[in-house]
Amino acid sequence: VAGLGNYGLWGTRHSVGMAVLDRMARQLAVAEAWRVDRRCCADVALATAHGLELVLLKPRRFMNLNGLSVASAAEIYSLGPEDIYLVHDDLDKALGKVAIKLGGSARGHNGVQSCISALHSSEMTRLRVGIGRP
Repeated sequence: VAGLGNYGLWGTRHSVGMAVLDRMARQLAVAEAWRVDRRCCADVALATAHGLELVLLKPRRFMNLNGLSVASAAEIYSLGPEDIYLVHDDLDKALGKVAIKLGGSARGHNGVQSCISALHSSEMTRLRVGIGRP
């Protein structure tokens, strides 16, 4: 599960993917387990939920380069694009509304486009979190 955003720009709407992962880590009782993984240039926490092993990932790059971290982590943990969930902001959804989308185009989202390019696939599941238009 990769939370897309601009690392270090906490609290901004475009980094809502990382905020969702922080919340997820707290709920899965792994909030203290975040560690820097230099191999994929990301903060990583491992968790288990409902019998599934999860890799929580917050890329330590700007949004338009998030795919490099996601692709590196996919290789390290032997994951295919179909195993990856992207959590990202969506300007076209009202603030706080969410939607799940399987595959398809990036719809103009630079972080998603970076992931599609780096993984050579658009098969990732996306959790789109509405941030509305300012």
